[in-house]
Amino acid sequence: MSASPGSRAALATRGPAPQLVVRSQAVDGVSAQLLDHLPDEGGLAWVRRGDGHVGWGVAARLDVAGSNRFQEAMTWWQELTSAAVIRDEVGVPGSGLVCFGSFGFTDQDPGELVVPDVIVGRRGDTTWVTTVSPASSLGAPPELVVHEPSPVYDVAFADGARTGTDWSSIVADAVRRITAGELEKVVLARDLIAIAEQPIDLRWPLHRLATAYPNCWTFSVDGLIGATPELLVRREKGLITSRVLAGTIRRTGDDEHDLALAASLARSSKDLEEHEFAVRSVAEALEPHCTSMNVPETPFVLHLPNVMHLATDVAGVANNGASALGLAAALHPSAAVCGTPTPVARDLIGEIEGMQRGRFSGPVGWMDASGDGEWCIALRCGQADPDEPRRMRLFAGAGIVAGSDPDAELAETNAKLVPMRDALGD
Repeated sequence: MSASPGSRAALATRGPAPQLVVRSQAVDGVSAQLLDHLPDEGGLAWVRRGDGHVGWGVAARLDVAGSNRFQEAMTWWQELTSAAVIRDEVGVPGSGLVCFGSFGFTDQDPGELVVPDVIVGRRGDTTWVTTVSPASSLGAPPELVVHEPSPVYDVAFADGARTGTDWSSIVADAVRRITAGELEKVVLARDLIAIAEQPIDLRWPLHRLATAYPNCWTFSVDGLIGATPELLVRREKGLITSRVLAGTIRRTGDDEHDLALAASLARSSKDLEEHEFAVRSVAEALEPHCTSMNVPETPFVLHLPNVMHLATDVAGVANNGASALGLAAALHPSAAVCGTPTPVARDLIGEIEGMQRGRFSGPVGWMDASGDGEWCIALRCGQADPDEPRRMRLFAGAGIVAGSDPDAELAETNAKLVPMRDALGD
């Protein structure tokens, strides 16, 4: 699974969606770590706490961009699933016909849906293999092979679009505008360039992320890899859930000190304000799609190995047929990755951030033929360079409000870069 995601144009689906034959069968012999089965090219992954699914090959693919990208993707998926012949002998979330997908932060950033030729999955004690083939044939389940990724050695890091000092000055500018009343919150991102001695085998950092951050969603879609803690939306059997994260403090490694820091985070007016904006934007976007909702009044502190976040789990009962991707489209961009008011924050990001985010902070996830699935926000991630397999762009962002301190926000982004930096280490 090299750093090059391959030729987007060559794999793009054009015209009518193909007719596919899909079969999911329970199997034994699945590795405890699903990522072990990924070949060296074209791997897709979605794992958390050992559950999830991985895939490879391309049975169908759609590349999208533009203001209508989500609707175009949903229409294509509906056409493809309507024409497919599906024999699902497993019947758990993730079996049957499944697509993996990721979308850019802006309309101009390209995104894609990919249906693999082969999917290997686990849900609790159930393990299965799904094969996807053209209508004329149905491939036999493959022999499950365990692959060993190549370590990544001698990685150097360099500034991306902005130096740390430049980025801090941009934050100071944003704080001035917020104080002047132009907006309430804006999320600003920065990138870091990783350069290795040899081509980067993406399976190496994927394994390390899944091991170090088991409570996050570890993903790989078309050269974008990461371990995100933020569930944008899950739809499963009529229940809609979303985990909102906003407000962050770095861990020290001293348990007693970290507990004190967690308590200070829970009382921080600046972080509580930032969190309130994010929760409000998610609840308002989901409300039209729910008959009832549960929005906790106060957040809890989510403890991760490198940072702690203020977190709120929003839940609702679906009242219409909106798919998981349709719900993700309604939510994106939330205040957690853009700001408040969203249009003003989005314009300010375009004016002062000084880089193209690509698929960082966009939706990434999967969906099945019924429209159930999970979409997270692509955070704690890196994008492989298709033209230079030794390079990756790593990303981090921070929510800026009136009480933000530029140096503290820079330190927060450095903490958020730790997962990918460590994952690329030897």
